[in-house]
Amino acid sequence: MEKQLTKLLEAKNISKTFFSHKGYFTAIEDVSFDVYDGEFLVILGPGHCGKTVLLNIIAGLEEKTSGQVLYKGSPVSGVNPEISMVFQKLALMPFKTVMQNVELGLKFSGIPKARRREISQNYIDLVGLKGFEKSYPYQLSGGMKQRVGIARAYANNPKVLIMDEPFGQLDAQTRYAMQEELLKTWEQDKRTILFVTNNIEEACYLGDRIILLSQCPAKVKEIYTVDLPKPRNMISREFLDLRTKISGNTDLAI
Repeated sequence: MEKQLTKLLEAKNISKTFFSHKGYFTAIEDVSFDVYDGEFLVILGPGHCGKTVLLNIIAGLEEKTSGQVLYKGSPVSGVNPEISMVFQKLALMPFKTVMQNVELGLKFSGIPKARRREISQNYIDLVGLKGFEKSYPYQLSGGMKQRVGIARAYANNPKVLIMDEPFGQLDAQTRYAMQEELLKTWEQDKRTILFVTNNIEEACYLGDRIILLSQCPAKVKEIYTVDLPKPRNMISREFLDLRTKISGNTDLAI
């Protein structure tokens, strides 16, 4: 990339092999890449290629078979409070309001009520949910529930926000709206985001860089730097050229 960036996270030669009664199964093989401070990095790969396993390893939720994950130059060992995840299937508490769900992590951290309400309100406003603080999950649309999950992750003040196909279960119109909302939030907050998707168009729309993975076992096929200004025009020649270029290098299942 043109400007000098600070390397925040490094994945070095990560491999993961599982063993079951059927034998050995390798999900990830020798995957290496860097993540820079303030970057919106997209990992693009086919379904069931090992993307979630890779994210879990980076977040310290799962052990790798070989390789190393470094955060600020030090090995990642277990869960790091500066690295947070937003999952495709949100674990919102159905009996808690939007405000109570967003402030949950802060409450567990022992932050006083007035302060955690202030922090939570800031991110509720940021993701466009002002006025819904007292609503319960069953009263919200799918896109609004995703916003609650994003606000909750932001409220915990992670340095790196990992998002595992967060919009994968949304309809197309809501998905586009959520992409725009996420970019607005990122532009204001400049959090480092590691975003996973199997949608080429979504990757091209969001990413500063795109890490393209192969079919399982996942390997890095290519790393693309996206120089298009944001917000991006999905029907511009430059956007369509990038989409075509990446599409021609993908596996059939993507």
